[in-house]
Amino acid sequence: MAVNPIPLYVAATAHGFGHVTRLAAVVNTLRRQDAQILPIWVTPAPAWLLQRYGEGEFVHRPRGLDVGVVQPDGLQADLPATLAALKAFQAGAADLIREEAEFIRSQGVPLILADVPPIATAIAEAAGIPCWMASNFGWDFIYQDYGPQFQPLVAWIRELYGRCQRLFRLPFAEPMAAFPHQEAVGLTGSDPRYSGEEVARRLGLERERPTVLLTFGGLGLQGLPYERLADFPDWQFLTFDPEAPPLPNLRVLDGRVWRPVDVMPLCRWVVSKPGYGTLAEALRCGTPMACVNRFGFAESPLLVEGLRRYGWHRILSPEEFFAGSWDFLRDPPYPPQASEKLDRGGNEAIAAAIAAFLRQ
Repeated sequence: MAVNPIPLYVAATAHGFGHVTRLAAVVNTLRRQDAQILPIWVTPAPAWLLQRYGEGEFVHRPRGLDVGVVQPDGLQADLPATLAALKAFQAGAADLIREEAEFIRSQGVPLILADVPPIATAIAEAAGIPCWMASNFGWDFIYQDYGPQFQPLVAWIRELYGRCQRLFRLPFAEPMAAFPHQEAVGLTGSDPRYSGEEVARRLGLERERPTVLLTFGGLGLQGLPYERLADFPDWQFLTFDPEAPPLPNLRVLDGRVWRPVDVMPLCRWVVSKPGYGTLAEALRCGTPMACVNRFGFAESPLLVEGLRRYGWHRILSPEEFFAGSWDFLRDPPYPPQASEKLDRGGNEAIAAAIAAFLRQ
C-alpha cells in the first residue's frame, strides 16, 4: 500500500547559495532517517543546485522570501540597492504571506524549517503551523550597521524573528537576541562523496602536484587575479568560475557535476571568503583554508575567528590577495588556536528534532 509523503516546507534565504547548501545537509540527514519526508524547497536558487546538494525527490517552489544583501560579487555589498529591494519586499509582504499560507494549507505541511528568512514566521502563523529556524546570524544583525535608513527594517525583522518557536543556533553565531527560544547545535554541512584518489582519477589530476581550490560562492568574485597562477606552474588550481581564463594549470569545474566539498580532500588549500558553508566544509574535511577577509558583513569577524580557533588557516587582507605575491600558498598553514574540538553533529541533532516532531 502506498504511503503518503510528509511534506516539509524548507525556506532558504535568497542570498547566495550557502543557506541552501547547509540546509540541504540537514534535510539529507533527515531523509536518511525517514524517507517519507518530502522537502518543498522555497527559494529562488536554481533547481540544479538543489539536485546537486539534495538526495532523493523534492519539490522546488522558486519564490524569494527575503532579500539578503545585493552584491556585485562575493566580497562587495551594494547598500542603496539593498535598501531599495528591502523596502519593495516589505511593501509586498502581506500578499506573499497570504499566498504561501494558502499553499501550505493546501499541501498539508506541518512544519516550516527556515534559514533564515524573517517572513517565514509570519507565513507559519498565518498557516497555523510552527516555524523552526537554523542559522548563525539573523538579517537584523547584518542590517543594523548599515545606517539609520535601515533601522525601521531592522525593527520589523526583529519582531518577525521573535515569533520563531525554535532556533537551532549554529557555531560561529552572533547573540541572535531577537530569537526567544534557542538551542546550540554542532557544525552542519556537507561531506565529500569521493576520496581524493577518485577525484584525481575522474578529473585527470596528478596527486603529486599541489592542488588549490579557488571558490567564492555562488556570486563569484570580480577581478580575481588569475595572473598569479603563472607563478605556480607546477601546481593545479580548481575553480567554478565559468569566466576564468584558459590557463594550463587551471581547471574549471562544472558546478552541476561537482561541489566544492567533493574536491576538498584533494586540496592543499581552499582559498575563499568568510562564508559559513565553505568554512564548515573545509573544517569537516580538515583542509586548510586561506580566507580573504571582507568588510560590510557583520558575520565575517565571527567566521574568521571560528576559522582561527578550529581550522588550519591563513587570514588574508584584500590587498594581500589582489596585489600580493600569493607566497602564502607555499607557507605552512597556521594551526587551530583552540585546544577543544568543535562539535560536528549539527546535521544529526537538527534532523532528530524534526523527525521526532513530524512523527509525534
